[in-house]
Amino acid sequence: MKQRDVVIDPVARQDLTDIFNWVADAPGGDAAINYLGRVSAYINGFELGAQRGTLRQDLAPDLRITGFERRLSIAFVVEETAVYFLRVFTAGQNWEAQLMAKDKIGRA
Repeated sequence: MKQRDVVIDPVARQDLTDIFNWVADAPGGDAAINYLGRVSAYINGFELGAQRGTLRQDLAPDLRITGFERRLSIAFVVEETAVYFLRVFTAGQNWEAQLMAKDKIGRA
């Protein structure tokens, strides 16, 4: 397996911050730290074996989508030396429409 750097785009970082704040505001908000820890561990696990998820070239070149605990959809691109995480969407968001907006896909 090839090892790659994991790079989280600033937009994806903001998505994670928004998700953390949303979970933290819910009753039993202590779960937010645990949840974000699981998401972070999952994303960092792409350092090895990054060729996962569903390839969605119809939305953007080399774009892949993977799910996390059936609650998040994560958009990323695998390149030779790095995996770029572009966006993190919660269940119920129209992530396809958001990704099709040209200004929503970028790389750090």
